[in-house]
Amino acid sequence: MSERLGFGMRPSGDSPAPANGSAAGAGAPPPAPPLPPGSRIDLARERADSHIDEVLDALEAELVGLAPVKTRIREIAALLLIDRIRARFGIDSGRPNLHMCFTGSPGTGKTTVATRLAELLHRLGYVRQGHLVSVTRDDLVGQYVGHTAPKTKEVLKRAMGGVLFIDEAYYLYRAENERDYGQEAIEILLQVMENQRDDLVVVLAGYKDRMDAFFSSNPGMSSRIAHHIDFPDYEPAELEEIGHLMMAREGYRLAPDTEPVFRDYLERRRAQPRFANARSVRNAIERARLRHASRLMAGGGEVTRAELTTLRPQDFLTSRVFTG
Repeated sequence: MSERLGFGMRPSGDSPAPANGSAAGAGAPPPAPPLPPGSRIDLARERADSHIDEVLDALEAELVGLAPVKTRIREIAALLLIDRIRARFGIDSGRPNLHMCFTGSPGTGKTTVATRLAELLHRLGYVRQGHLVSVTRDDLVGQYVGHTAPKTKEVLKRAMGGVLFIDEAYYLYRAENERDYGQEAIEILLQVMENQRDDLVVVLAGYKDRMDAFFSSNPGMSSRIAHHIDFPDYEPAELEEIGHLMMAREGYRLAPDTEPVFRDYLERRRAQPRFANARSVRNAIERARLRHASRLMAGGGEVTRAELTTLRPQDFLTSRVFTG
């Protein structure tokens, strides 16, 4: 399979011994003999040595809310760590299927979770490099005969040893167009997801209803996805917390009388079309910073540190969310 797709053989020195205790590849050192049945392993020490808590803590710090998502990622981490320990006793469960589907609206943290997932899998020895390659249909599907296969294979080559994140994956399949080349990309992906899943994890992402329709039209793809994780939209209080975190990272804060204005802004924006959760919050803060800077420059004179770091009500009230 690797030769047919042009990936080449994996160098023996690049990959750790298989985490699930399966046979090592040619040239790799033989696996250590299994521990005697009466042996004991300290789970706390194994967890600490794997450094997975650093990744999980970073995920917790980076993303507000999303408790079900974080719980599932922790469960996957626990399973992989236990499987690695089982392998030391000679208990071979086989490598688990780690291909996933992330569903939810834009701006709910799917790419951030995928990035941390890649790092987590690398620390546990399930991928060689732990990098994330994020693509869309345009990166995989060509516009003429013979163009799709090379594009798809090049993306897969870059993603090998890590995680391939395909955003809005349902656009790969266009049933209304019989001459569309997306199906060719899907077929190549299916082969790699099955035959090289020891060296690549694929994460498909998009709106839930559209991903459900995509899987209905592509049962082969559906059967290769082991984990379906839904990312809920953020609640108003969570959006407000996200906004405060973003402002703090950039060295800004809200004046006391700006707090209710910002809250009102979020409620109004959330009810409008094309709301993108955390992305819309980030865009709102960026525009408020523009108005803040323009306001200070228009005023002239001297400024204090507090004035340079404090957003006032007018920095939000002139937004089209209020005026339009």
